[in-house]
Amino acid sequence: MSTTELLKRAAELFPGEVVTTAHVRHLDLPLQAGRLALITLDNGFDHTKPTTFGPGSLAKLSEALDQVEAEAAAGDIVAVAITGKPFIFAVGADLKGVEVLKEHSDALAIGKGGHDVFKRIAALPVPSFTFYNGAAMGGGVEVGLHCSYRTVSTGVPAFSLPEVFLGLVPGWGGCTILPNLIGPAKAVKVIIENSMSQNKQLKGKDVFELGIADAIFEPADFLEQSILWAAKVLKGDTVVTREEIDRGKAWDDAVTWGRWVADAKVHGAAPAAYKALDIIQQVKDQDLQAGFDAEDIALADLIMGGELRAGLYAFNLVQRRAKKPFGAPDKALARPVTKVGVVGAGLMASQLALLFARRLQVPVVLTDIDQERVDKGVGYVHSEIDKLLAKGRINKDNANRLKGLVSGSLDKAAAFGDADFVIEAVFEEMGVKQTVFADLEAVVSPTCVLATNTSSLSITEMASKLEHPERVVGFHFFNPVAILPLLEIVRGEQTDDASLATAFGVSKKLKKTAVLVKDAPAFVVNRILTRFMGEIQSIIDEGTPIATVEKGVEPLGLPMSPIVLLELVGPAIAQHVSETLNRAFPDRFAVSENLGKVVKAGKRGFYIWEDGKQVLDPEVLALLTFGDSVLTEEQVLTRSLDAVAQEIGLMLDEGVVGEAQDIDLCMITGAGWPFHLGGITPYLDREGVSERVTGKKFLAPGLASVPV
Repeated sequence: MSTTELLKRAAELFPGEVVTTAHVRHLDLPLQAGRLALITLDNGFDHTKPTTFGPGSLAKLSEALDQVEAEAAAGDIVAVAITGKPFIFAVGADLKGVEVLKEHSDALAIGKGGHDVFKRIAALPVPSFTFYNGAAMGGGVEVGLHCSYRTVSTGVPAFSLPEVFLGLVPGWGGCTILPNLIGPAKAVKVIIENSMSQNKQLKGKDVFELGIADAIFEPADFLEQSILWAAKVLKGDTVVTREEIDRGKAWDDAVTWGRWVADAKVHGAAPAAYKALDIIQQVKDQDLQAGFDAEDIALADLIMGGELRAGLYAFNLVQRRAKKPFGAPDKALARPVTKVGVVGAGLMASQLALLFARRLQVPVVLTDIDQERVDKGVGYVHSEIDKLLAKGRINKDNANRLKGLVSGSLDKAAAFGDADFVIEAVFEEMGVKQTVFADLEAVVSPTCVLATNTSSLSITEMASKLEHPERVVGFHFFNPVAILPLLEIVRGEQTDDASLATAFGVSKKLKKTAVLVKDAPAFVVNRILTRFMGEIQSIIDEGTPIATVEKGVEPLGLPMSPIVLLELVGPAIAQHVSETLNRAFPDRFAVSENLGKVVKAGKRGFYIWEDGKQVLDPEVLALLTFGDSVLTEEQVLTRSLDAVAQEIGLMLDEGVVGEAQDIDLCMITGAGWPFHLGGITPYLDREGVSERVTGKKFLAPGLASVPV
């Protein structure tokens, strides 16, 4: 089938594509170097709708190449260059088109169609240039790799091959050309390590230093300077030299290192990284066509696999659903917030004060039980602002303004009398929090929202003794506050729409991912993690060695093992949450005696470091008692996943969140549940756990799986 037929067939499957055109214009080069055909990729929208490549867009580029091929053959042009619209070069394949594919042959056509078009650039009878003027990702990067030379703007904010992060491989030349251009070690860094590190982006300067671009220019006159540079190359005044690639042991070592990175991130649980590394290994001998063919097959196999669909599902949750929280009230009901109060001045409260000041740019006042604590809290915020200044994240004026916004006071009436939003971050005990809210209600305005950062206590009970319980809302952040995006916004039984809308409005300004949650014990993330961790703890207490348990859950590709997570959370907090849930659901949430011993002994966890290695702490082991029931690794995984699936099924039945998608959004953004798994429910569906435990799948067919 010809390229035209391939792309026509693919376009029929994807009628909703926003087509990128490829405008050709002609310029007389400086230095009398001849005439240049400049192709500009543009989808007709501004930078807020980035340029992508779907089948229709590839067809438009192919048409432009028909024109410049003929012009080059006729001697009318001496070179071809490709650039993008303002601020955007191109951000790769249109993933909405990938989601609709149902047949392996159609997926293969997408890969082959892209290759057939991009290869025409490399085959032009005149030199070709790419001018990376703005954001470039995936296929946007790859179209440039097929050119003879590349320039990049210092203003490029994001440049990456993110495919492995999503569950794909760079399939239009990335795996094949990049290692042959910059060497395998650098290519593995871009394709594997950066992609698997939460899709880390390169800046323009990095692109040049890695050798992907041959020259770098400032944004103000980037196109003019790139054209002048191209003229100098064509005239022979500028000679581009590239470092020689080591095709011996260094190549094999780079691929081995890539496999180590992949193992550390996903433990073999997702295939994309390994397929990309196989292709990189294969093209060591520079057989580019064999590499392109391998990319086509890998791309098609992954497009028709559950992991990619789960990755795209997760991507859509984080990019789209997060921006329109399910069940949130009309934003027109939200009241303005011009001043914020924070009750408490400990570490969590101080982190909150800094976040509110930075994002809302309004006065923030901390209070606590004595002046020393207040001063310490304000001092922490000011020192963090100084760190931001030292790192160049803010300038001196911003630093001074932020410091001026954050203050402390022992007088709650003076501090909070004119506040619109007050959040408490005090000790996790119901009586303490009820007292705090009673004190607040006596001094705040009638419309002030009272928020609690509780991780597990009932919002309804907390508000039950107030005259106006309708103003109380749960506002549960995750630690570290500055890094984890999730904010569980909890509606008490009497919380009104205006207070809830105000909370969602504040969350948006804080740039958090807000999910509406029913007032149920431990809400979403802590309830699921506590059930998971509780099952793990029970398996250990019953007699399965810790090493077996750790190995058993490795296929999940979690960011850290359950035992390391316990140390991060803190055994005391983990025990407190398990006690809260045990009171609510004693049949499913046990309180571990062994964990209680660890807490009583003041230990941080099960591990210590010896000679640079993590080993089990003999002092902790001496405290614990174990049964004689030993499970295999497979049994550990089955039992822990069954428990999680049961809990999620019950939470959905109870209406803790509106839909299973909200569970996944919470687990991805609040617990670091692996993106490549698509969150938790697609994984449980894919592995058959949901149906085994609840009798049905959590998600509709095609939502995070290949459409039937």
